[in-house]
Amino acid sequence: MDAEMQKSLQKFATQIRIGTVEAIKSRGFGHIGGALSICDALAVLYGSQMRVDPGNPKMPQRDKLVCSKGHAGPSIYATLALKGFYPYEEIQTLNQPGTRFPSHCDFRKTPGVDMTTGSLGQGTSLAVGIALADKLKKHDCRTFLIVGDGELNEGQCWEAFMFAAAKKLSNLVVLIDWNKKQLDGYTENVLRNEDLDSKMAAFGFETAKVDGNHVGAVYEALERTREGKDKPFAIVLDTTKGYGVTEIEETMNNHSMAVDEGKFDGWISGLRAKLAEME
Repeated sequence: MDAEMQKSLQKFATQIRIGTVEAIKSRGFGHIGGALSICDALAVLYGSQMRVDPGNPKMPQRDKLVCSKGHAGPSIYATLALKGFYPYEEIQTLNQPGTRFPSHCDFRKTPGVDMTTGSLGQGTSLAVGIALADKLKKHDCRTFLIVGDGELNEGQCWEAFMFAAAKKLSNLVVLIDWNKKQLDGYTENVLRNEDLDSKMAAFGFETAKVDGNHVGAVYEALERTREGKDKPFAIVLDTTKGYGVTEIEETMNNHSMAVDEGKFDGWISGLRAKLAEME
């Protein structure tokens, strides 16, 4: 990846973070930690990898994203707004009466969202089903799945991974947000995941582990998924929960946070300053 593209994707990731915090600010609370940790991956996916059309969100042979950790919806909404699926200002109606932007992703409400998620574990099975359907239809498109490391406590994920490998779903790319925390503590203490890239390889996946908060590393890993092998792909994203806002990163209980408007404004100002430095 050349320097110009890397800069463009870094700016996009920062813009997504700004939109994520602005959306959550409009409600006063929300799942901010796990939403911020995946902004770099979303910037690379929608900025360089995925074939989508904001003017035709249901295009049959589009690439699809299933964010199984559906509570990261605010970062999805910010990304899609920046891509032009709907007016940016609308994301500030997050989780309010009549909104198109519920706290968890809902494909019936939000243009560009490909699958309803939030009941942890189930999004993995749904993504595998979408990838299988596209393969059977001989569609030239891919399905990308974002799943949380805490979510991998769910046995349903591992059943789905086993099925995906057995069916040789090379059109499926799994991105594991290894931010090392979940609702009630560190994943290491709640239910240890062990070595995720080795485990995914044992389940029959092509695997990689990269710095998930570095757009260049994520880009290179995603480019590898185009190599046409007969296995699904898994990328373990080594991320920091709350990445991009130091105060959130350093807060232990950052899965969901409620803070006053001034705090949100400070975080947004800091992110906008970072964006200005990239100009």
